[in-house]
Amino acid sequence: METATAGGSEGAPGGSGVSAAAGDPQVAAVIAAAEAAGPTAGESVRVDSWIWAVRLIKTRSLGAAACKGGHVRVNGQNVKPSHSLRVGDEVRLRHEGRERIVIVKRLIRKRVGAPVAVQCYVDNSPPPPPREAVAPIGIRDRGAGRPTKRDRRDLERLRGLMGGGGTARPGGR
Repeated sequence: METATAGGSEGAPGGSGVSAAAGDPQVAAVIAAAEAAGPTAGESVRVDSWIWAVRLIKTRSLGAAACKGGHVRVNGQNVKPSHSLRVGDEVRLRHEGRERIVIVKRLIRKRVGAPVAVQCYVDNSPPPPPREAVAPIGIRDRGAGRPTKRDRRDLERLRGLMGGGGTARPGGR
């Protein structure tokens, strides 16, 4: 009789980790936190709220701005911030020069910790581009002493502080 109730709860939304929760207390805590943050039966979750809750965006207002700017697509269509999400929807988000592609696995409304947030979606995003190994411009060797006026001008020209022309500064001598 216990297996019948466990099997019945696995098909219910938010109860997909019952068998895993019995083995590992950390997984059980993660699942419990995600279920507590989820909407009650019959309620929906806004797309701007969900992308903030699963930590794809830092603030909810940034999520709303991304939706208004056309940077969020759900199932291939641009959406407003108030669009309701369902489990199984594909969310595409362009943010900070990168496109994130996630499939909604669980609906949550409150912002949760990173381990819990990862349980709420399947990440199909391409890997981030490698960071370029650029040597810092204008770093002097330790012990090289104070830069001369000529060295300082060369450093400013490299860093782009003077604008490149070498013109006199306003208010200078």
